[in-house]
Amino acid sequence: MKVAIVGASGAVGQEFLRVLEERNFPLDELVLFGSTRSAGSKYKFRGKEIEVKLLQHNDDFKDIDIAFTSAGAGTSKEFAEDITRYGAVMIDNSSAFRMDKDVPLVVPECNAADALERPRGIIANPNCTTIMMVTALQPIENLSHIKRIHVASYQAASGAGAAAMAELEQQYREVLEGKPVTVKKFAYQLAYNVIPQIDVFQDNGYTKEEMKMFNETQKIMHSDVQCSAMCVRVPALRSHSEAIWLETERPLTVEEVREAIAHGEGVQLMDDPSTQTYPMPLFLAGKDDVYVGRIRKDLANENGMTLWLVGDQIKKGAALNAVQIAEYLIKVGNVK
Repeated sequence: MKVAIVGASGAVGQEFLRVLEERNFPLDELVLFGSTRSAGSKYKFRGKEIEVKLLQHNDDFKDIDIAFTSAGAGTSKEFAEDITRYGAVMIDNSSAFRMDKDVPLVVPECNAADALERPRGIIANPNCTTIMMVTALQPIENLSHIKRIHVASYQAASGAGAAAMAELEQQYREVLEGKPVTVKKFAYQLAYNVIPQIDVFQDNGYTKEEMKMFNETQKIMHSDVQCSAMCVRVPALRSHSEAIWLETERPLTVEEVREAIAHGEGVQLMDDPSTQTYPMPLFLAGKDDVYVGRIRKDLANENGMTLWLVGDQIKKGAALNAVQIAEYLIKVGNVK
């Protein structure tokens, strides 16, 4: 098994290295690719140093079985043909192909089998907020079909990459030291602030990030579910949070939902109001699962339920989900 990571020097690329090593992913050789800026850099994997190769239009992917790509939509589109030409499975972390009809959009806890039908050799990894939400909602969908979702996301700096995380830390230092605050990665200062915009605005007043949650949720869950989102950047460093109100076809009890979450795949129940136990991003960075708490009836909807979740955006929201897709393909013998 020969595996490639495209975009190895980025935050998600670095997380790929950690996740592949943590999970003892069954590979014989790992090849790293990057831009002119990162080519030549070296990273350790399983005790060996691997040098990043320059991503080029050539035959470098001829012997690659699985390629994890996380270098942005433009790069994914430009190099998709080079990557897949000889049969490599391209598991893409960008937004380039997510809504293409001939590209499966996969969260293994929800629709792993979709990964088996990939006419273009590409599997898309969903948006991070969508991944975490559908992972938590699938056990509830199994109880009763979810008709509507209202969600407010509280997204950490990690969602904008390693440079954004560094900028947030820098901003806190600058504010405390009374220095001018550096603002490059966000529209406004994020330290001591929240920004009610992630990605660009669309004609309907929603941002691109919010529309991703609407469209991607339907595709992943094979559902007519209506999802209305409000995505907010908050000054947490890593791990996203979401407050969710959902409506099911039949009324569910809190006990039913707690039981479903407790036994769900890829989710952990963390819900005990008596001891102030609930998920928080400060404590859940680096964790594999999506953590769910504050489960209660929606007072405004008899068929409604509301809950709170936290998940590591770089891990489950990106690298881990892609690696789990690859693990599933290997398990069922669906790699070239």
